[in-house]
Amino acid sequence: MLNKLYLTLAVALTSVTTAAQAQQYRNCAPRDVVVDRLAGGYGETRQSIGLGAQGAVVEVFASTDTGTWTITVTSPAGVTCLVASGQSFETLAEALPAEGNDA
Repeated sequence: MLNKLYLTLAVALTSVTTAAQAQQYRNCAPRDVVVDRLAGGYGETRQSIGLGAQGAVVEVFASTDTGTWTITVTSPAGVTCLVASGQSFETLAEALPAEGNDA
């Protein structure tokens, strides 16, 4: 269920900021370079993954030690772009509301 939440967030962000838009801001590099930088520089590891528009792979990386997080989008060509990042990452396991509730 947690992965669905992240996937929903990532897909929503992908529809707003595409990999092509992120490339304009030079926040892109080959995937292995980005993953190494996130791991080595920030201690972030992949927390979830999903497919976005036009075959893009959307991933959420985070560090449970520092609380930093990063959302990336990787094009089918292997170029990874940073879409968003921040602080205070938490893993949640929220239950769905009971059927019939409008909450």
